[in-house]
Amino acid sequence: MDASRTPASHRRILLASLVGTSVEFYDFYIYATAASLVFGPLFFPASNPSTALLASYASLAVAFFARPVGAWVFGHYGDRIGRKSTLVASLMLMGGSTLLIAFLPTYATAGVWAPVLLCLLRFGQGFGLGGEWGGAALLAVENAPPGRRGRYGMVPQLGAPVGFIAANGLFLLLGLVMTPADFLAWGWRVPFLLSVVLVGLGLWVRLKIAETPAFARVLEEGPPPAVPMGELLRLHWRRALGGTLGAVACFAVYYIATAFALGYATTTLGVDRQAFLGVQLGAILFMAVGIALSGIWSDRSSPATVLKWGCVGAVVAGFVLVPGLGSGSLPSMFASLAFALFVMGFVYGPLGAWLPSLYPARVRYTGVSLAFNMAGIIGGGLTPVAAQALAERGGLLPVGAYLAVLSLLSLGALLAMPARGAAEPVPVEGF
Repeated sequence: MDASRTPASHRRILLASLVGTSVEFYDFYIYATAASLVFGPLFFPASNPSTALLASYASLAVAFFARPVGAWVFGHYGDRIGRKSTLVASLMLMGGSTLLIAFLPTYATAGVWAPVLLCLLRFGQGFGLGGEWGGAALLAVENAPPGRRGRYGMVPQLGAPVGFIAANGLFLLLGLVMTPADFLAWGWRVPFLLSVVLVGLGLWVRLKIAETPAFARVLEEGPPPAVPMGELLRLHWRRALGGTLGAVACFAVYYIATAFALGYATTTLGVDRQAFLGVQLGAILFMAVGIALSGIWSDRSSPATVLKWGCVGAVVAGFVLVPGLGSGSLPSMFASLAFALFVMGFVYGPLGAWLPSLYPARVRYTGVSLAFNMAGIIGGGLTPVAAQALAERGGLLPVGAYLAVLSLLSLGALLAMPARGAAEPVPVEGF
């Protein structure tokens, strides 16, 4: 550990990584929730509500295709000029795009321009997120003391349940104090407006932190790579591919247990929206517990070991969701979602320590961001659309099988990855 860094500075670094990812996931969750509840009829009018919901989910996927582009751009500058300034830029872009969604006209007033502008801002969200998570993870693990990288690496991951609780809690509160007509007319805009408060807090914290020791050592050893992506794909492409496939399961679990489950329960089963949001808010606490436990377990074994067992649990979760979500009973729904999100803690929490360990510091920002965001396309971008289409044709059993297949894909990649030192070695000093 860098002797110049005090416990107070470490707490500030962890807070900066947590606040940033909390903002990131708050922004994404309010979009996912609005896409499940109101964007269909407001921006994608259709005679069939299911068709409008599918179109709304498709707009959700736009950001996932923007993320690898953002990963390339922000990874390039993160590996060349540093983690801190790149993280500030990514947060500003993502937060600005979210804020502007609050002011969009609907299809009734702007016609086809309404969905076009919505998708454009959704692209901006994804572009910013492309550099956000990877930088936050590096901020934590590149400052971690020896033997604590699992616990430090899981701190940014806790931004997921924090952001989810803030987002869905706000939607739940708005539903309680507003009529459905008012919520549809203007209430859904409030969470997007309030995002500016969280973004301001994130910027204030991040502007006070220093550059990471790992990047400082890169500059001491020589000039940074001219094209980090080129060096990554030339020398470390196997690890980039393995890292991508290994991270797929966490996205698949999350977007089926949240975005798809919310749309399916309220649209197909007719479950009261407020009641189901309450169920999800309770279930997400199990995800936070899973993330925390995964960090402790990772330091006692290894992040890869925890991820492998998490993938096994995700396969089981795919089939537990079938009777639970399909029952229409709130207690059964809660139990199945709580189990799925608890399992997600073990396929998501260790990623903050595992992905950075795959790459040398010279190309680490690019490698982590590329793998995480490409996994987002495979496991998350199309998952709500695919799950909704499968549910309409065959019920929930094909949806459970879909989740199980993606989880097995991640498990296979983890089992196939060479141990550190077996190929393309990444020295421990790289941290």
